[in-house]
Amino acid sequence: VFELLAHYGCRDFRSIGHKAIFVANGFRTLQCIGWRYAEPVLRSLTYALLNHNGEPNPSQSDLKPDASVKVADEVISQFGDNWNSGAIDHEASRQLLDVLRDATPEDAVRETAKLVQSGIHPQSVFDALFLSAGEMLMQQPGIVALHASTTSNAIAYAYRTAMKPETRLRLLLQNAAFIPYFRQSMASRGKVAGIKIADLIEASDSQAEPTVDVIFDDVGKKRKDASVSTMRYLSDGGSPTDLIDTARKLVFLKGNDSHDYKFSSAVIEDFYAVSPELRNLYLSAATYMLPGSNDRDNGLIGRVRSAFA
Repeated sequence: VFELLAHYGCRDFRSIGHKAIFVANGFRTLQCIGWRYAEPVLRSLTYALLNHNGEPNPSQSDLKPDASVKVADEVISQFGDNWNSGAIDHEASRQLLDVLRDATPEDAVRETAKLVQSGIHPQSVFDALFLSAGEMLMQQPGIVALHASTTSNAIAYAYRTAMKPETRLRLLLQNAAFIPYFRQSMASRGKVAGIKIADLIEASDSQAEPTVDVIFDDVGKKRKDASVSTMRYLSDGGSPTDLIDTARKLVFLKGNDSHDYKFSSAVIEDFYAVSPELRNLYLSAATYMLPGSNDRDNGLIGRVRSAFA
């Protein structure tokens, strides 16, 4: 069941990634609550995967949200059996990150396919995809960039969970295509800053040595400062566990929306999915959308404290 639905979850960009998110998180939820509840979840999921926004039948039409998967289906047949045994190459990740800033979704598929076929391990592709999603958070903090992170999290989970090589390749290539789709959606919503995620490295060199409390005091009100401080803190050997534990506690205290929980759980998980040499950049960029210590407590916290008063 997962194999089948993962295939369709990454098929098109409609609903800004929620199809892939629903597949991954529906499966994770059923793993927690039990598969005796599967029927209503999977019926709803299947219905969602069929959504095409009132357009003509996609299978009989040439529609923009379906363009990249047609290219993916073409190139998948060109892969040999050893595509998942290449070398991890951080320079290749940086090069793909550069390409994804201006690529079309179709070009992203082709360039990613060429990279893997040249002997680069898929981990280096995912590194570039996560860093791209983090960079978008810095360029336009908001709902679209947030979903670039949560969608990449969902597809990476599906990639790790699926067994068929074709399914896994399609997930990888479509995740690459979704990055330009998200960039196009951001451009339609307003200004996209020219900042790059690698800028955090140089900016953090001149930053005073921060503490976790200082970082989360800035989160939410001085996003750039919090991001630079996080990079300096992690680069100086600060504990990522302390940082993540504080972020998780603040989500429970301050979170007022499903996206607060969905985003924070995705980026905290994906900190460990990114290669160690690059993961500090990703978590530093994520602070742009995490709750901060100065945010207002949610209403539930007040009720809990009253109950214990």
